[in-house]
Amino acid sequence: MARPVLEMRSISKTFPGVKALSEVNLTVTAGEVHAVCGENGAGKSTLMKVLSGVHPHGGYQGEIHFEGEPCRFRDIRASEQRGIVIIHQELALVPYLSIAENIFLGNEHATRGVISWHKTLTHAAALIRQVGLDESPHTRIADLGVGKQQLVEIAKALAKKVKLLILDEPTAALNDEDSRKLLDLILGLKAQGISCILISHKLNEIARVADAVTILRDGRTIETIAIGPEGISEERIIRGMVGRDLEHRYP
Repeated sequence: MARPVLEMRSISKTFPGVKALSEVNLTVTAGEVHAVCGENGAGKSTLMKVLSGVHPHGGYQGEIHFEGEPCRFRDIRASEQRGIVIIHQELALVPYLSIAENIFLGNEHATRGVISWHKTLTHAAALIRQVGLDESPHTRIADLGVGKQQLVEIAKALAKKVKLLILDEPTAALNDEDSRKLLDLILGLKAQGISCILISHKLNEIARVADAVTILRDGRTIETIAIGPEGISEERIIRGMVGRDLEHRYP
């Protein structure tokens, strides 16, 4: 049996007047693509913000264990140092900097404060190839489409030696071709031993790349389903998400 790389135990998070998460559990095994789905407001993004340190330790209840060790992340940088990297729907790239500058922004190849541009450009070129881009490291982000910008974000995660990559609705703004390339890349990262949490409303994409899916509803864990070689029906996921007969919601 594959070992867990991540265990989130009894996670609860309250905002003023709202309990966003209530005793949520999530386990991701090493080298797994694990989908998290649920309707808007189910708590998916909040759970990932807890995991990545956006909501720091002390601001929620429950425990996080990563690679067998308890984690108390105080911010995003602390989670990234452990190899957990989140890519939000709103990409965090600087439009008028180059691909290379964006990949290593805040993570520069530098000695005594002096950046080595040779190392930066050489390493960036290797990462660009790894994610399937053929652009120059000098290309500005503003000159790339959204699909290629997503790939730059993943290259940026690889530069941080990512072990667990969190993708929040990564294909929401992509066309079919760019979506396919991104899903192929996710499968390629899995083959390299990188675990992935995929938040998505697109059930066909979940069925294509995920090994398991955890369903959240109203801030609670409904169930976790292992996806075998035979796949999984979209109806089963939807039934878990909405908690009622499908004909009442999806005529």
